[in-house]
Amino acid sequence: MYKRPLGRTGLHITPLVFGGNVFGWTIDEKTSFDVLDAFVDHGFDAIDTADAYSRWAPGNQGGESETIIGRWLKARPGMRDKVNIFTKVGSDMGVPGHKGLSEKWILQAVEDSLARLGTDRIDLYFSHWPDDTPYAETLGAYDKLLRAGKIRSIGASNLDARQLGDALAAAGQGHLPAYQVLQPCYNLYDRNGFEGALQELCIQRGIGVVTYYSLASGFLSGKYRSRDDLGQSKRGAGIAKYLDARGLRVLDALHAVAGRHGAAPAETALAWLLVRPGVTAPIASATSRAQVESFARALALRLTVDDVAVLDKASTASSDAQA
Repeated sequence: MYKRPLGRTGLHITPLVFGGNVFGWTIDEKTSFDVLDAFVDHGFDAIDTADAYSRWAPGNQGGESETIIGRWLKARPGMRDKVNIFTKVGSDMGVPGHKGLSEKWILQAVEDSLARLGTDRIDLYFSHWPDDTPYAETLGAYDKLLRAGKIRSIGASNLDARQLGDALAAAGQGHLPAYQVLQPCYNLYDRNGFEGALQELCIQRGIGVVTYYSLASGFLSGKYRSRDDLGQSKRGAGIAKYLDARGLRVLDALHAVAGRHGAAPAETALAWLLVRPGVTAPIASATSRAQVESFARALALRLTVDDVAVLDKASTASSDAQA
């Protein structure tokens, strides 16, 4: 497995990050342990989660994903030094005051996350969602945590180009740490939120990019071609929006390119992300060892210029007008 530098964090990661939103939601603790073991066995070394995962599942209150990761680390002595742990703060935890990016909440939330993870440091700590807290206050809280060694680097998720630019400016003006990594929603179907000004800013400033919804909630696996297919997964409700003319055109292109390489559509979609300008690594979830093995094949897949052109043409919004 090869590694890439993650922006200017000083971290070097195998360029596919495990998405921990499935822990305590679509897979139980035992299966989570098995999948994480397979992930590390295949040479991967970065796991992404959040304090709020998986609060949306019936009976959950948030923190389930971090807790499962923490128990997995505890059960495997020495594992903590082999993996990079990313987590996030800012989502609503269902308790008054337990959300957002205020200094007070960040300083409490990080202790809660560290306790659930059973570790003394977080390798990459993300602001999950933008809010009304002044950037200087949020970055000032991170400065305290960086100095204390409780976090090693910082990033932001779901910022647009203006917001990221403002955050970087606030860091410079206040002599505060700047965001070093961005986590945007980006995949072969969802392109407009990242491509353009935001992508250019990340490249210009050397900001690492790890993409979420890299497989469009599983749509780019090719398993879903009609509404009748949505019952195959607990995530089916989030896939329905992709079942339009462009979505089906993307699937056709994925199958065509995948067929040339003897690969799966999901592997091809991840390989496409790996060659996008500015992208460090996609985040992807797995619920079985077989899916982890597929991640390894995605990293080994080398798309040609023609392959990328076929996928780009099918997935650009402008092609709707030509269809």
